[in-house]
Amino acid sequence: MIFLKLILTNLLRHRIRSFISIAGIAFSVAAMLTVVTILQGAIAMFSGILSSDSEIIVFERNVSDLFFSNVPAAAVKDIAEWPMVRNADPVLFGIVSSADHPIITCFGVTAGDARIRKATWVSGDRENFALHADDVVLGERAAEFLSATLGSAVQIGHGSFHVIGILKTANGFEDGGVFMPLTAAQSFFHKEGTSSVVTIKLRHKEDAAAFKSQVKARYGNLIALEDAEFTRTYSQFRILKATAWAVGGCGLLLGGLGVANTMIMSVFTRIREIAILRVNGFSDVQIGGMIFGESALVSVLGAGVGLLIGTCALFGLKLVPALHGYINADVQPAVVLIVVLLALLTGVAGALYPAVYAMRIRAVEALRFE
Repeated sequence: MIFLKLILTNLLRHRIRSFISIAGIAFSVAAMLTVVTILQGAIAMFSGILSSDSEIIVFERNVSDLFFSNVPAAAVKDIAEWPMVRNADPVLFGIVSSADHPIITCFGVTAGDARIRKATWVSGDRENFALHADDVVLGERAAEFLSATLGSAVQIGHGSFHVIGILKTANGFEDGGVFMPLTAAQSFFHKEGTSSVVTIKLRHKEDAAAFKSQVKARYGNLIALEDAEFTRTYSQFRILKATAWAVGGCGLLLGGLGVANTMIMSVFTRIREIAILRVNGFSDVQIGGMIFGESALVSVLGAGVGLLIGTCALFGLKLVPALHGYINADVQPAVVLIVVLLALLTGVAGALYPAVYAMRIRAVEALRFE
């Protein structure tokens, strides 16, 4: 009890300095939580596009991005006829533009694609999809920022297209995207006879290994990965995850430096006090424990406040109309645990030098300290 009272007394003695340290940890934790959650949400959304009613993704081997992948139509037709395959849906990804909106995701799909089949049609009829080359279907969010309605014409790139339907989807990328008939998209992007990926629905999930082996044997330039395997190994996803943790880590490092500065100043201003504690029987372990205790308490308070700020920020971003569907504010418990542990480790590391310095203080020398 006395030990805890000393820790609280030392922190309250320099309230502003302690507050600044807590704020540093709090904003670092909030930044890490926000960045990591947003990027993981984006990865989950993109993975959701690829795994729509499918279990395996087939794409070109050794490409840095799926936008550059080319799967020949002949391969798609052949794979679709394999006995173990229930559905093989080719998808062409592209980036299109319109006035005031330079980047819009485009999906070239067939009429039977799950993205069209399972979406909620706000207006229009799925039976009319792909009847004409200049027909497009818009996600609800895309229709909003393009000011388009059923039957209107929209300017996309150098072409004018007729809106035959508007879809509502839970996926932000799809909800803000344009759906073209596959053949029209191939012509628009000058990729005739190819698609970016093929999403595969098997008749039996246990055939996944056999399917991947057959693709490898028959098409050396293609690779088949299960959805979870793709999400885990895709280079762009790994880069995003590494960037998120690196940005958050830098923030926590700065917060840790703030804690270290606070602890160093605290020790230097309490040298006489530490000498008196030594005279009263405090051991090296108790002196060091007091410094580490102060740092740990600052880190815990900062982490708690940071989690609150980060969660509120994510919730606020989700409410912004322009970001509707693009922000996933679901905070994963594993991320929270990792962030809190990193905050505690950072705080303890920041107190390492001040604690060692305090443990080396000798009572006789400290009492003469000016």
